[in-house]
Amino acid sequence: MQKTMKIGNRIFDLQGHTYIMAILNVTPDSFSDGGSYKTVDDALYRVEQMLAEGADIIDIGGESTRPGYDQNGVSAEEEMERVLPVLEALRQRFDVPVSVDTKKASVAKAALQSGADLVNDIWGLLQDRDMARVIAQAGATCCLMHNKQNTDYHNLVWACMESLQHSAELALAAGVPKENIILDPGIGFGKTWEQNLKVMQQLPRFNLLDYPMLLGTSRKSMIGLTLNLPIDQRLEGTLVTTVLAVQAGWNFVRVHDVEANYRAIKMMEAIRDITG
Repeated sequence: MQKTMKIGNRIFDLQGHTYIMAILNVTPDSFSDGGSYKTVDDALYRVEQMLAEGADIIDIGGESTRPGYDQNGVSAEEEMERVLPVLEALRQRFDVPVSVDTKKASVAKAALQSGADLVNDIWGLLQDRDMARVIAQAGATCCLMHNKQNTDYHNLVWACMESLQHSAELALAAGVPKENIILDPGIGFGKTWEQNLKVMQQLPRFNLLDYPMLLGTSRKSMIGLTLNLPIDQRLEGTLVTTVLAVQAGWNFVRVHDVEANYRAIKMMEAIRDITG
């Protein structure tokens, strides 16, 4: 696998370090922090906090994908109204790579024109067929997630890997360089509780895809169902999954609680890398 990845103006070392993609939801209804950042100033204050706590990338989302969300979602116009003012203000104030979490090519295009560096597509280029072209034309990085309308699998992990490989091939065919592609197995999407746990158990197998991998488990129902805990009490469960990502050599985790995950990563890497 490649040794480095450029996102925005920052070079990420892919040899043995796990970076934090910090979640900034500018939605009224996201499952965990919906409605928390109602103004641009609120959002910027949160970004300032997350950067101080160790965030490496800020991921802005303007449409909820919580369990039971409306598949039709919000309009592209409404999503842009939520995302673009925050993105533009963030870009002026902070020097940090910025990701836009969207499944719509029109929103991705507008965000990239407003200064986003990365497109985080929860449908892995499979839903909006213009998405790959938009990313390629902008010279942007992309994170392509596995997703599915149902939970029927003959071989779960193999099927997820095969789908992710297909998403990567769509990106490559559109002109996205291989070094601009990150893959995400999609914990919490198109999978039952048991299937999510099985994917977590098999994280090292995804390294066979030969792409940087991102894990997004923060506060998700897999943790809530396992521990029988509400959303605001799922930190410890999230930290376990982050440690597993580090152990598997994955390069990115997408989280809400930046400081705690930063400390868990630092501790795990120190134990893993000690010599002598």
